[in-house]
Amino acid sequence: MFAVTSALAAGTTASAHRRDEHLMAARLAVEPGRVNLELDLTPGIAVAEATIADIDRDRDGVLSLKEKRAYAARVFDAVVVELDGRPLHLQTVESTFPGLDEVRRGEGTIQLQSSARVPVLSTGSHRLAFRNMYAEDASVYLANALVPVSDRIVITALRRDTTQRDLTIEYDLRPGLVTSSPAWLLGGGAALSILAALISFPRRPASTVAR
Repeated sequence: MFAVTSALAAGTTASAHRRDEHLMAARLAVEPGRVNLELDLTPGIAVAEATIADIDRDRDGVLSLKEKRAYAARVFDAVVVELDGRPLHLQTVESTFPGLDEVRRGEGTIQLQSSARVPVLSTGSHRLAFRNMYAEDASVYLANALVPVSDRIVITALRRDTTQRDLTIEYDLRPGLVTSSPAWLLGGGAALSILAALISFPRRPASTVAR
């Protein structure tokens, strides 16, 4: 699980989540050798059964490990992450699914985590581009960035489109070894408009954790 300590309002908030839509919240952590992505998917009541059917392909009322892995793969297949114009390959790290009754009540959040290796980069400026194309016709989106664990990474700018499906993170890679300090990126003065949307999903006991 990525380290998260606090959040800052930025753009559209969780109030945009309606009964007939998915709320998809993306959080990205940029490190010198890796990009980590966490997606939280909360289906509204009106789309809950369709979401369950999309996961439970054999219709037996039980979400098997294979079905969960396949669903996570389909979601990440609809996500594009590029570094300096080159695509990164996301691999599922972990997935946590709530009970089906929670999903049907519109209270269950599916948590998916993935990671991609980053090639050796030169010091200086780089750009990470993220796009979420999952369930475009029935979703609202949030896109956030975590403070880098390594002080070698300095985020200089964040840009989103109006829907928050697209997020661009511009950052500098410093040379050498320095100390680490994991935390959410706070602040957001005129010089650095750096985010983290004010959203906190309840962490409920999961029926199964797939790795």
